[in-house]
Amino acid sequence: MARTIAKDHDEKRAALLKTAATFFAENGYDRASMNELAKACGVSKALIYHYYESKDALLFDILHSHLTELLESVEALPPSEDPHRGLLALTQAILAAYRDADAEHKVQINALGTLPEDSQRALRAIQRRLVAIMSDRIEATAPDLFASRPELVRPVAMSAFGMLNWFYMWHRGGGDLSREAYAGLATDLILGGLERIAQGKAVTLETSR
Repeated sequence: MARTIAKDHDEKRAALLKTAATFFAENGYDRASMNELAKACGVSKALIYHYYESKDALLFDILHSHLTELLESVEALPPSEDPHRGLLALTQAILAAYRDADAEHKVQINALGTLPEDSQRALRAIQRRLVAIMSDRIEATAPDLFASRPELVRPVAMSAFGMLNWFYMWHRGGGDLSREAYAGLATDLILGGLERIAQGKAVTLETSR
């Protein structure tokens, strides 16, 4: 007979994922034990294994849920007639999705590579989709430049993610820029840099060709 799913299954799973992400972020995935995780979650280890067959399966669900929610939030963005506004909307959406997800983000950076290859492939496919979306929006802001320098699209897209992905490391709220303001700053830095390249004013890029 198939196991009956409790009505609060999704809520318990979500709470477990959130606590586990925080625990892995604070203690390191490799060093974290399931016994200590169960204590942190306030449940038995048997209950964790009721949901997940292994520690790797739990980590995969943390990262898959995080990346899927991020992808869904950016794919839901409407098209923009103004490419600059479109890029701003994307950076704002990414930083908004990162809100309250510092632990998941840290675990993604530090622990994704510990998963089995098939699990890594599934997660990296989502990451590639996110990079493709960023690349498309960046390319739309300077089509003439990228038509002549298509090799720059990916480096600029990855640089944009670099600015956004490490926001959690230094942002402490209070007197710092808000997420919305930082999204604007990051967008302006990208657009300003592209403008300098298009004008032939890049500091070092032209010498590396």
